[in-house]
Amino acid sequence: MGYIYEKVLRPALFKLDSEPAHELGVNALALLGRVPPLCRLLEACNRLPVSRYRPVEAFGLVFPNTIGLAAGFDKNARAWQAAAALGFGHVEIGTVTALAQPGNPKPRMFRYPAEEGVINRMGFNNEGSEAVAARLARHPGPGSRRIPLGVNLGKSKIAPLEGAVEDYLQSFARLADFADYLVLNVSSPNTPGLRTLQDEKPLRELLGAIMAANRARAVSRGGKLLPVLLKIAPDLSWPQIDSALGVIAEFGLAGVIATNTTLARPGMFAEVNEAGGLSGHPLERRSTEIVNYISRATFGKLPIIGVGGITDTRGAAEKLDAGATLVQVYTGMIYRGPFFARDLAWGVAGRQRR
Repeated sequence: MGYIYEKVLRPALFKLDSEPAHELGVNALALLGRVPPLCRLLEACNRLPVSRYRPVEAFGLVFPNTIGLAAGFDKNARAWQAAAALGFGHVEIGTVTALAQPGNPKPRMFRYPAEEGVINRMGFNNEGSEAVAARLARHPGPGSRRIPLGVNLGKSKIAPLEGAVEDYLQSFARLADFADYLVLNVSSPNTPGLRTLQDEKPLRELLGAIMAANRARAVSRGGKLLPVLLKIAPDLSWPQIDSALGVIAEFGLAGVIATNTTLARPGMFAEVNEAGGLSGHPLERRSTEIVNYISRATFGKLPIIGVGGITDTRGAAEKLDAGATLVQVYTGMIYRGPFFARDLAWGVAGRQRR
C-alpha cells in the first residue's frame, strides 16, 4: 500500500493545493468511519497481535501501540473513528477553541516535498467546542472506544490574553466528559500572543484554573482526574522548558507533548518567505532533543508524547529511545500515506514484545 500511495495516490493528491487535499483525506476517513464492519476488518489486519505484544500504559490509559495521530488533522472530530483501522494506537482531535472561527486567510498550508516539510498558518480553524461536543456525544465515550481519544484545546483568536483562562475553561467544561485525555495547546505560532501563555506566570494561572476545574469535576462524579497534558513549542530555550516543567509538576499534570511546529527556518527554509509553523522532517532533530531533555530533567517520570518530524521507523524509534512514552505523526502521513501508522507500529513493536 505504501508503494501505491507514493507512486500513484500521492502524485495525484499533490496536484491539489495542500488544504483541499487535506479535506479530501478527512472526508475519506470520515466516510470509512461510518462503515464499522470495514473499520473492524482493517483494524484486525493492521493491529499488533495482543498475544505477542503487550499494550502501552500511560497516565492511566491503555494504548494498543505507541503511534498516535497528532492534533491538526481531524480538527472537528469528524474522522477519528477510522484511526484504529489505519493502525493508530490513539488519536487526538482539534485544536478546538471555545468559539467557532474560520482561521487565517487562505492559502495557509504549503508543502515542501524535497524536504518532507510543511508550513502552515491555519490559525485554529474549527467549528468551536459546542459543536465538537455535540458531535462527540453521538459516539461511544471514554472506556468504550477502540483506542484512546485526546482532545486538544486552544484559545479563541478574539479572546484577549487576559481572558485566556476563561476561554480554555469554557472548552474544558464542554469537552472534558468526552476526552480520554485533554491537551492544553499554548504553543501554536499562528494565534497572536498564544505562545506567551508558556511564560511562567500566565502558565501557572492557566494550569491552576484548569486543574481546579478538573478536581471539581472528579469530585462531582466520584471519579478520577482527567489526564491533562501540556503541548509546548520547539522554540523554547532550556530555561523556559525548565520553568514549564516546574509548573507542570506544581499542578500535577499527567504529561507533556513535545513538540508543536517551529518558527525556525533551517537549511533551505531560510529562503522561504511564508509565515507559519514548520513541521515534518526539518523539525525532527530539535523535537527529539527536547524529548530527551525533558526525560532527563524529570528522571523519566513524566510521560512524554514525542511529535515532530517522524518520517520513518528510525525516527519513531529515536524518539522512544530519547524518552518518549508515545509518539504522534501527521506530516509524515502526508508523505507516507494512510497506513504509515501501521508501518511504524510494527517497526517499533519489539519494544512491546511480551
